[in-house]
Amino acid sequence: MTTRVCESDECSPVGLSVHIHPRKQGILYGNSAWLLTNPLCLCVLPFSAMLTRLASARASLTTQWVRAASTMKTIKIYRWDPEGSASAPTYQTYEVDTSKCGPMVLDALIKIKNEMDATLTFRRSCREGICGSCSMNIDGTNHLACLCPIGEVSKTMTIRPLPHMYVVKDLVPDMANFYQQYKAIEPWLQTSAKPESGKEFFQSVEDRSKLDGMYECILCACCSTSCPSYWWHPDKYLGPAALMQARRWIDDSRDEFSKERLERLRDPFSVYRCHTIMNCTAACPKHLNPAKAIAELKADLNNM
Repeated sequence: MTTRVCESDECSPVGLSVHIHPRKQGILYGNSAWLLTNPLCLCVLPFSAMLTRLASARASLTTQWVRAASTMKTIKIYRWDPEGSASAPTYQTYEVDTSKCGPMVLDALIKIKNEMDATLTFRRSCREGICGSCSMNIDGTNHLACLCPIGEVSKTMTIRPLPHMYVVKDLVPDMANFYQQYKAIEPWLQTSAKPESGKEFFQSVEDRSKLDGMYECILCACCSTSCPSYWWHPDKYLGPAALMQARRWIDDSRDEFSKERLERLRDPFSVYRCHTIMNCTAACPKHLNPAKAIAELKADLNNM
């Protein structure tokens, strides 16, 4: 038997070859044999160097096998169907090969719904962190499923609907109360006169910059449903999302009814149930700061 070792990529995927038979040239590696594409190569290395490179190739393949095995995720999902036979919510477990879907939790949920269980129910729309539809609780933290990478959570994921909200079905919460609170702050421009141009109200760059960090809110409710004060008083306390939007319109230089907006918030519950726990800021998937906006509302109310 003769041994020839080559560092050329053309000889084999690992850059070496072992002639083990006059008529069969290749690398004997486990159950695999890669035939040489250049049998005339005469580059020769000591036998010890060949063993070193074989060991390196074996370690590389082992790493690839481990990486492939690690793509399997166990996903435990909250299930509740008010029209089903179950008397109480349950959890259902799915084994998902994440190497065969996109990188986000929403991709895994879509794979489950398309290939494993068509009855699974959840909201989704834009898949770009713009619509706020796919907000849910992933491993105990509120997220947008479309912005939460699978690799950033544990090997066994637990997915629930947003906490402390009525559940319509599975991962779909009832957002009626949340939207009613948003409506209560009257989120539209209020003026007593028409714009001078007859078309639009102009705003300086400085005034426009005051709205940064508030107008980007997508009303996903991640902040409100992470707030203990909102859990305790969902019928009276407006919550971080609605209050940040109230602050957004009060700060808008084009709006002429800022004082009236503040007066509507002057009661023991609408704003003052906020205890600056900061869960809202930590939970916001858009990296906004509702707690800061609420603190500014409190300061404005105290200065009236």
